[in-house]
Amino acid sequence: MTTVIVALLLLLALSGFCVAYWQLLLCRREARILNSHRMAAHSAIQKSRMDLLEVRNRARLLEDSVSGGASAVEKLHKAISNTTFGLIDLVSRDEEFRQTARKARATHDQTSQQIYRTVRTTNKALHILADTLIIGKAEKRLASRKRGKAEGSKGAE
Repeated sequence: MTTVIVALLLLLALSGFCVAYWQLLLCRREARILNSHRMAAHSAIQKSRMDLLEVRNRARLLEDSVSGGASAVEKLHKAISNTTFGLIDLVSRDEEFRQTARKARATHDQTSQQIYRTVRTTNKALHILADTLIIGKAEKRLASRKRGKAEGSKGAE
C-alpha cells in the first residue's frame, strides 16, 4: 500500500513539475513577444527622432548652401565690379568722368553690400521660421507622444 501511495505522490509531483515547466515555457514565450513589441515601439520612436534630425540637418544644409552661394556670387560680383570700375579709372582721361565713376562705384558697392546682407538675413529668418513652424511642431508632437505613452504606462501600473 505504501508503494502505491509513493507512486501516486511521485506521479502527482511529476505532473506538478510538468505543469510548472509548461507555465515556464508559456511565460518565456510571452516575455519574448512583449520584448519584441517593446523593441518595435522603441524603434518607431528612434525612427521619428532620426527623421526629425534629418529634417533639421537638411534645413541647416539648405541655409548654409544659400548663404555660401550668396557669398560666392557676391565675391564674383565684386570681382567683376572692381575690374569694370578699375578699367574705367585706368582708361578714362576725363577727370570729371572718373569722379562720377568713383561715386557710382561707391554707390554700387554700398547697394550690392546691402542686397547681399539682406539675402543672408532673409535666409536666416526663413530658416528660423521653418525651424519654428515645421521642426518645432514635429518636436512637440514627438514630445507629447512620448509623454502620453509615459503617462499611459504609469496609469497601467
